[in-house]
Amino acid sequence: MRDRVECKMDLQEKLAILADAAKYDVACTSSGVDRQNGKSGMGNCIAPGICHSFSSDGRCISLLKILFTNECIFDCRYCINRRSNDVPRASFTPQEVCDLVVEFYRRNYIEGLFLSSGILKSPDVTMDLLYQTLYKLRREYQFRGYIHVKAIPGADPELIERVGYLADRMSVNLELPTAEGLRVLAPQKKRDKMLAPIQQLQRARTQNKNEVALYRHAPKFVPAGQSTQMIIGATGESDWQIMKVAEHMYQKYEMKRVFYSAFLRVNEDNLLPVLPGGPPLLREHRLYQADWLLRYYGFGTDELLSEDKPDFNLLLDPKCDWALRHLEQFPVEVMHADYYTLLRVPGIGYRSAGRIVKARKLGMLTYENLKKMGVVLKRAIYFITCDGKQMYPVKLQEDYILRNLLDGKEKLSQGTKREPVYEQLTLFDDPRFSV
Repeated sequence: MRDRVECKMDLQEKLAILADAAKYDVACTSSGVDRQNGKSGMGNCIAPGICHSFSSDGRCISLLKILFTNECIFDCRYCINRRSNDVPRASFTPQEVCDLVVEFYRRNYIEGLFLSSGILKSPDVTMDLLYQTLYKLRREYQFRGYIHVKAIPGADPELIERVGYLADRMSVNLELPTAEGLRVLAPQKKRDKMLAPIQQLQRARTQNKNEVALYRHAPKFVPAGQSTQMIIGATGESDWQIMKVAEHMYQKYEMKRVFYSAFLRVNEDNLLPVLPGGPPLLREHRLYQADWLLRYYGFGTDELLSEDKPDFNLLLDPKCDWALRHLEQFPVEVMHADYYTLLRVPGIGYRSAGRIVKARKLGMLTYENLKKMGVVLKRAIYFITCDGKQMYPVKLQEDYILRNLLDGKEKLSQGTKREPVYEQLTLFDDPRFSV
């Protein structure tokens, strides 16, 4: 094991390889957990303080996102780090990861760590190396910042449990939405083995919540929960199938986030699809919008899609599309509708719905008031009345509303209208950041 891990390569070369290799894993978000530092130790973990994306002006993210190793015993057809690929290979040692995290933190480059890994020799060997790394960070260096780490399917459950008491969030990627997709593109991986650590984390979190409730100083197990990721477009699953899997993850395993990653063809393989339009970024965008509806707006997958209508309308966001198919439920009177009814109105979000419910207790609302509360009137005006009046005369007809919504030229999320640029930000681009 030592010979494979301690490569004859300097730390900066390893970081260049393993930071680049981590760019395809999107399953990392803000921590969702607070941990205040005492007089001893180093670093704080603040729920809104960890940013895992590039800012609009190009500033550096504050999370060190790396693979422990890009060596892998598996040969998944969609993965750049597959065993059969001729790519530069590197592996950190636990001490090297600790050195990077501590030195970057002291320079105020990062606030936490996202640590994933290929499978080095075996799941147990890899999980043990991740455990050694986290143990050093937490116990020897007293690092109290945010840590997100991967649980390796097939690893000894005891190792996963030990890591769970050191990490803030853990994730196990489902890779592909269905077992059939795995059979075709990653036959060495089995669905039941990938679900096993997810089930273990859920059971342990439930038990730990009870322990913490009884004993205030009991150690917390994965306090920020778990997440997962699915590749979209590599196999033929419909949006309905994908959202059913996501809904199951949320309901049964209390998953904090399900991430959707548009398929990017990084390998030449006859079993991989050639997508004429490139990665399906707009489809990914619609899935994230629908995911938001599941988590915060009280929608179910079967309300948004069905076997007869298995895919989202790429021209409209899922909420508008649902509303147009259920015009019998509109218009909604904002002065009387309950909170959950307001949530179903296009243009009204969960914050603005809450503001409406509170504000209308104090007096009559106007459309100007609604605008100030954050309601997107260019969508909402077709579906609401305020004190029994429309903002201006509109027809409650599907064709009329659809035409006007499309004329409004919905602004898509950044990146969905242009060719994607998959680039991992390096901490060495600026000479001031040299180590």
